Amino acid sequence: MPPSQENSHERIPVEHNPYEAFDAAGSFPVDSSTVASRTRFKVLGVLCLLSGILYLDRICISAAVDSIKTDLSITNTEASYFLMAFQLAYGLFEIPTGRWGDRLGARRVLTRISVWWSAFTAITGACTGLWMMVVVRFLFGAGEAGAFPNVARVMARWFPDHERGRAQGVLLAASQIGGALAPFLAAVLIQWIGWRWTFVAFGSIGGVWAAGFYSWFRDDPAEHQSANAAEVAHIGRGASAGSVHSAIPWNLVSVNPSIWFLSLIMACASFNSYIYFNWFPSYLKEGRGIGATEAGAMSSVVLACSAAGTLCGGYLLDLFVTGKGVGRKRIHGGVSFFLSSVLLGCGLMSSNAWMAVLFTGASCFATQATQSLWWSNAIGISGKHVGALFGLMNSVGVFGAMSSTYLVGAIADSLGSQGYTGRDQWDPIFYINMGVLCTAGLLWSTFIYKNVEPAEL
Repeated sequence: MPPSQENSHERIPVEHNPYEAFDAAGSFPVDSSTVASRTRFKVLGVLCLLSGILYLDRICISAAVDSIKTDLSITNTEASYFLMAFQLAYGLFEIPTGRWGDRLGARRVLTRISVWWSAFTAITGACTGLWMMVVVRFLFGAGEAGAFPNVARVMARWFPDHERGRAQGVLLAASQIGGALAPFLAAVLIQWIGWRWTFVAFGSIGGVWAAGFYSWFRDDPAEHQSANAAEVAHIGRGASAGSVHSAIPWNLVSVNPSIWFLSLIMACASFNSYIYFNWFPSYLKEGRGIGATEAGAMSSVVLACSAAGTLCGGYLLDLFVTGKGVGRKRIHGGVSFFLSSVLLGCGLMSSNAWMAVLFTGASCFATQATQSLWWSNAIGISGKHVGALFGLMNSVGVFGAMSSTYLVGAIADSLGSQGYTGRDQWDPIFYINMGVLCTAGLLWSTFIYKNVEPAEL
């Protein structure tokens, strides 16, 4: 093999594996010194594009809320209705779409999801009233539901356990980067072409991704033309291999303590996240008197800190937590959320807007450092039904997301009607959020890990 070609792949010793006697096509013996291809990292790159586009389309509405309120003559509380419509549909369709991926494969389902959510992102720009907006955003949420459960299925199928933490960190960081770009890009585009055409512009991106993904990706690494037998053997066959047609034994799932803990943690984490996804630019503009473009930039800084936290959390997971027992999981999760609450409190005590933003960004860094930990545990306990059970736990987050989305608008309107303005009108939700973050810290600190064995499912 020429040196240039030899350096293009990593050398991985092939351990005993059902695949080791065949190449990727199942035809030729595999020598144990075969150089493994790196197709799984290309898969990761494609999934990073997906998650970035997903959050770009999901969070761009935060910069448009004030323009939509003005154009459609609606209040903060009414704006929370169409924001919650997305979250409700996302929660309702998360489990069935995840299960659909278990049965049909992530390739087909992720393609459909991308096309659907991109279409309804664009259609958002055509809305002419509150209830039309509610319906369109509900359908947008229904279309996007199941994206991450199916991505989790791909991760379980394409990455061995010891590489998954870092891979998940990179993936989730990509989603946060998409979210970080959204407020600033949307604010600039709204100033340039208006909020309606801004949604059309964002919605056009996902269709291109879907076409490329469907033609290139394969659910089984052994069926991908770029993955050689050594890489397939390195990955191994996880419990999630292949399609799943057996019924989910909900009686076993309902008494699994890990599922309850992870579901409640997701609800708390979503309560926190959706304040920044939906309302933070409005808080900066109305609560702290910041201009629209600067508020978009500040929101992007906070979400960029979230991305950095997600990436670092993935590396910390592989270095210090994976394979070290439940005690390390409790420390990682508990310390991160308690620290996040303290940092948010520091931001609330700061009268300087940029200093408050930096403390808030540090708070989001700490919470997002647990994302890979959550994903790793959710995939680990789910067995071969990773799409459906990951969807179940992820969907519980809708209760936290809807709660904070409604409370921000309702509290702001209620205090505004009583004559409160500025920070007195908008800060209270963040004090509530500090309590929610501490609750998540307590849940992680007492977390119980109980694997749902593949044989049981």
